[in-house]
Amino acid sequence: MTEAEETLKPAPDVDALEQEGEIAADYLEGLLDIADLDGDIDMDVEGDRAVVSVVGIKGDDLVGPGGEVLEALQELTRLAVHRQTGERSRLMLDVGGYRERRRTELTKLGTDIAADVKRSGEPKSLQPMTPFERKIVHDAVAAAGLRSESEGEEPRRFVVVLPA
Repeated sequence: MTEAEETLKPAPDVDALEQEGEIAADYLEGLLDIADLDGDIDMDVEGDRAVVSVVGIKGDDLVGPGGEVLEALQELTRLAVHRQTGERSRLMLDVGGYRERRRTELTKLGTDIAADVKRSGEPKSLQPMTPFERKIVHDAVAAAGLRSESEGEEPRRFVVVLPA
């Protein structure tokens, strides 16, 4: 996005994002009740998206292997928001701090891979990742001064880090 496009980008509608968070929180509280799980819901707005977190929950049942259950819950929650608002939601769901831990791991991975590619001069492909995970790696690679691309088709889409 060019600087001119960035300045023309409308400011996020915080009230609408807060409403998304409220709808998502109600939906998730219902799911927690059905599953007989204890957990609290935190809501926030970060940039141009609502962020809803389930905190104080024991175990990784709502995260699943590689975050698969969390991704599915996020999609279901986005659908619940869409059903009530009629608008597509970019809501981000986190459970037990999983996404923050994953962000830290992936930032380190992106930085380390960029250093390897700088040293070797050879492109390096990573394992398939979710869009959330790829974005973090792309940002870390860019911060290290290199370029990266996503290749492949969902759900097997992956990042390739390219030499300068």
